[in-house]
Amino acid sequence: MRKSIEVKIGNLFIGGGNPVLIQSMAEKNPENKEEIIREIKELIDEGSEMVRIAINKEEAAKAVPFIVEKLRGENYNVPIIGDFHFNGAYLLKKFPQTAKILDKYRINPGTTISEKDFEEIIKIAIENDKPVRIGGNLGSIDKKLLDEKIKRNKDKSLKEIALDALIESVIRSAEKAIKIGLPENKIVLSAKTSNVKDLIYVYREIAKRTDFPLHIGLTEAGGDLKGIVSSSIGIGFLLIDGIGDTIRVSLTQREGESRKKEVEVAKEILQAIGLRSFHPEVISCPGCGRTKGEKFKKIAENISNYLKIKRKEWEKIYPYFKKLKIAIMGCVVNGPGEAKFSNIALCLPGIGEKKASIYKDGKFLRNVNFEKAEEEFKVEIENYLKEKIK
Repeated sequence: MRKSIEVKIGNLFIGGGNPVLIQSMAEKNPENKEEIIREIKELIDEGSEMVRIAINKEEAAKAVPFIVEKLRGENYNVPIIGDFHFNGAYLLKKFPQTAKILDKYRINPGTTISEKDFEEIIKIAIENDKPVRIGGNLGSIDKKLLDEKIKRNKDKSLKEIALDALIESVIRSAEKAIKIGLPENKIVLSAKTSNVKDLIYVYREIAKRTDFPLHIGLTEAGGDLKGIVSSSIGIGFLLIDGIGDTIRVSLTQREGESRKKEVEVAKEILQAIGLRSFHPEVISCPGCGRTKGEKFKKIAENISNYLKIKRKEWEKIYPYFKKLKIAIMGCVVNGPGEAKFSNIALCLPGIGEKKASIYKDGKFLRNVNFEKAEEEFKVEIENYLKEKIK
């Protein structure tokens, strides 16, 4: 596991062996104050632990203190990050209260305009004791650096050169920030691409060369199934490799769809790998010719929905709730076996089988009538949680 430098962002820490945190980005513009406040709350309620907002003009920068103060007044205290491109130095200088109230600045070496602008942003960060994410993207590499590398590497493809330029861009920028006076523990790096294999290559190289905490994610994963699969593979691969301190899943949403889906996917990635627990882990078989088809599927669906309904109540009462491992299996082929790896398991009768069985910590607990199996299993789930707090 890569051990990175610990960086404080608002009331949280990333890197240094701390849990991998989830962040998201609001779609609304800050000048639409009430809209973006509602969106940020929704993202936080879903589990986003940091929220980034785009600050691209004066009206947006001016609105930030109101937005942050309103959120904190309603006990939404997660770090709020300002995303700056092209005119970040100008906006941070003109609106010092915004520079002061934001928890982190995100800048891109390819869109910072000039060395002077970069230096000014870093100095403002130093004055306000703020961390900075130096985040490069393959689609917006520093043109001067890219041109230099093209001239020196005529034997390489443009893609190879661009990836190496992306890596060099963020590392060089971090070194410049340190020379200006920004402490090492105020720097987070990212170097995003839209291709999974490119992403893995880039982050592996940066992880070899630096100790800065890394924000990982595909910059344009795409929408729906494609975006979820690509993000899960890219982010998941790096996390399993021990690389990554905070993650963001970027999905192209359907019209009117909430961005909280990105947070849901991020949580599932972290839980699937075993890095964090956000809710009980429910496994169920896909069903086949041996199972009692629709009845089995309905029970599995109902149990999952039941746990979602009970989540807020049970999280407060039962500390073990998020770590609970539940199995709902359709017949005896894998049912008893999966029960051995679960806290509480239901093995339903397949075709030709008579009784449903409930298992507790891998051991047979009791048989139940198939028609009453769902309700009996709900009772045993809560009984198990009650036992855990005794």
